[in-house]
Amino acid sequence: MKVILMGTPDFVVPMFDAISESHDVIAVFTRGPKPVGRKHVITKSPVHIWAESKNIPVYHKPGEYNFKPDMVFVAAYGAILHKNVLNSAPCINLHPSLLPLYRGPSPIKTAILNGDTESGVCLMRMTEELDAGDILMCQKFNIEIDDTNEVIEKHVSEIGSKMILEYMKNPNKYPPIKQSGKIVYTAKIGVYDEIIDWEKSPIEIHNLVRALGAGRTKINGIDVKILKTKMNGDTLEIVKIQPAGKKPMDWKSFVNGLRGAEIKYGE
Repeated sequence: MKVILMGTPDFVVPMFDAISESHDVIAVFTRGPKPVGRKHVITKSPVHIWAESKNIPVYHKPGEYNFKPDMVFVAAYGAILHKNVLNSAPCINLHPSLLPLYRGPSPIKTAILNGDTESGVCLMRMTEELDAGDILMCQKFNIEIDDTNEVIEKHVSEIGSKMILEYMKNPNKYPPIKQSGKIVYTAKIGVYDEIIDWEKSPIEIHNLVRALGAGRTKINGIDVKILKTKMNGDTLEIVKIQPAGKKPMDWKSFVNGLRGAEIKYGE
């Protein structure tokens, strides 16, 4: 099968790699290089780097699309597809939620922020309307209380790789089913969403840190990122922290540096 792959972040690379082992990937579309880090180093996406390692042509703009493949597979691409792509071949999208729950750009992070204990992976036929296509396959998985966004992305990658290869063996075996149930949209999550509101419950703060990878706040007037937390019953414990301008450290080392001062959160 001749396939076009469209995606950007690192967790989709194993899926693309699995497809490339048994199918002919004729091109890859991914988001263009962008500045990363304090020095704003122009960096290619993980999918871009993978495609180059496989000598697969890479494109960045959907307007450059001029192909007639057997299938287009899309996973976390980050751009809306138009008719020039949708009309060229069956376009199959992997979406990491139990659709129609959590359509939009941040389904995994939103599920963790909301404290969900279950999510899933769906394969669907793409339409011009965002995440509204008919479902082809769906598989549920559990979210544990300490699972982070990174952990869930790994689950999605492992499950998604098996699902898309199974689907590609015999697409006619999986008739499309219209989405049903309450539609819930997610929003794009940014740096300001990392700011911790200490009026919220311990579990809500824990969910923020594990969903976003960091919670920003002040402790005793010091700007810090809280990188890892855990729940001890109903109590939130800080495990790893990074003061501004310093390397990450464990909580005990940070507290020792306060030299016995009373700990004040958010100040």
